[in-house]
Amino acid sequence: MKTLILSLFLLLLVCLPVQAAVELARDGQPPEKIDEVYLRDGVSFVAIEDVLPPLGLSGSWDAVEHVYRISSPRGTATISPGSRFLKIGERFIPLKEKPRFIDSRLRVSEEFVTRHMPDLVGERIYYRNLDPRATADRRDGNALDRLFSFLLRKKKATDGPALRGVAIDPGHGGQDPGAIGISGIKEKDVTLAVARRLQRQINMQLGIPIYLSRDDDYGLTTEERFQAATRQEIDALLLLHAQAAPDYKPQGIYLYVRRSENLPGESMQADDKDSLRLAENLAAALRDAGLVVRGVSEAPLYPLGQGDLPTVLVEMGYLTNPGDRLLLNEEEGQKKIASALYNGLKSFGEGRRIKENGGSVRYQ
Repeated sequence: MKTLILSLFLLLLVCLPVQAAVELARDGQPPEKIDEVYLRDGVSFVAIEDVLPPLGLSGSWDAVEHVYRISSPRGTATISPGSRFLKIGERFIPLKEKPRFIDSRLRVSEEFVTRHMPDLVGERIYYRNLDPRATADRRDGNALDRLFSFLLRKKKATDGPALRGVAIDPGHGGQDPGAIGISGIKEKDVTLAVARRLQRQINMQLGIPIYLSRDDDYGLTTEERFQAATRQEIDALLLLHAQAAPDYKPQGIYLYVRRSENLPGESMQADDKDSLRLAENLAAALRDAGLVVRGVSEAPLYPLGQGDLPTVLVEMGYLTNPGDRLLLNEEEGQKKIASALYNGLKSFGEGRRIKENGGSVRYQ
């Protein structure tokens, strides 16, 4: 019995989604975790400023010469965005991937860290990618498989990311605090915090445009709130909110779609299902993360707007419920919600691509 329980526990660990991150250290030293890992074309990139401290090195950006200099026991090493060479003294060492600016920081590839940093440090280093599947998923298969995949993509009009862009509307802001819960927690604060985390994860994992209706604590007109969603590349709109109740008992996450989009069991045109599909993908991902989801409902609510853009209003919980309040107000809880919403968006995009390419997608 103990063996069976242990096996099931290990299987669960393998199946759980892992946040993209790496561990790095000098040989024999305790590793440090780097959470900012960006995936571009199947390659993991980390900021050079995050790489150097765990290895006992330092560096600085030269804005005049547009290069980054690394001070090391082997001398000064130089890299620059867009260059395929690492310069150490008078030597030029070719790089497989060019350093590049992503989100205003100079980042280097995983190969740069594992292959070239040991030479600069002068000893072995410890490096571990905590989510290697993200890279492996893009690199698996032989040359013939990749060629066949390329030909298939060339034949399809939907070539490109499964999602081209996402708009996120953190509810309320400025003089409008929204719902107020235990200890004075404000809806406007938690919606913005989760929106920022979701924006960051989408940017790191998918590298597509993400637009927030507001990026700080200020109010918006109705036109300003929906302006980001009018961009041509936007394929989904999420409106983030939280609730309050007269007592502490109500709890859980509710998802709403426009009233014009019917629920399962009712007649519905194929083109009217996208918001419902998005909501169901989000609900499934939230449940997979262990969160309490009360269901998907229609809502004749003004904030949902009009049109056919896949749109879901997410009421992330009750600020008057102790459990929900802890989830929404603490960093780990906000990360958990943002990660689940990201997984739901990604699943929706992948299912949409299959559907548009002539396949069938079954939604539970």
